[in-house]
Amino acid sequence: MIIVSHYSSLLGDILIAVQNDKLVGLWLENQKHYLSNFKENVKEDNQNEIILQVKSWLDRYFNRENPSIKQLDIELIGTEFQKMVWKILQTIPYGTVITYKDIALEIAKQKGIKSMSSQAVGSAVGRNPISIIIPCHRVLGSNKSLTGYAGGIDKKIKLLELENVELSTFTIPKEKSN
Repeated sequence: MIIVSHYSSLLGDILIAVQNDKLVGLWLENQKHYLSNFKENVKEDNQNEIILQVKSWLDRYFNRENPSIKQLDIELIGTEFQKMVWKILQTIPYGTVITYKDIALEIAKQKGIKSMSSQAVGSAVGRNPISIIIPCHRVLGSNKSLTGYAGGIDKKIKLLELENVELSTFTIPKEKSN
């Protein structure tokens, strides 16, 4: 059973998902891969203890208080490679950014291999099931492009602005036309 609740934020509705007393998902409305890892029954419970802890964490984050991810009990559901990438995301300090290439280099180092694909890293980052708390919005293209955010580039920009990241040196990808 997945327990869910909605949180209203400056980015719009956020869905929080808990399973076995652990946070397993947090998605922005219309985000890619929304609830994608879960096939179980879903029940809404706005008073669940873990849900309330996550909402408190989000309140502090949106008030620019930089709460620690260690304050939450999280279970990552994904492949071993995805989990490696998501662990690295958790180490990106508040208000800073790194590139997909930086993560690829770190993965290669951890695995003792010569190189790792930045595209594979990008795919794993895009499937991060716990947005904002596991800060995938802090990852940029190697050319300083604000690319690749499953919740939308506009939301990535708002999150980085909230963290006082200076955006003037970054490029914003043009909208793709049909």
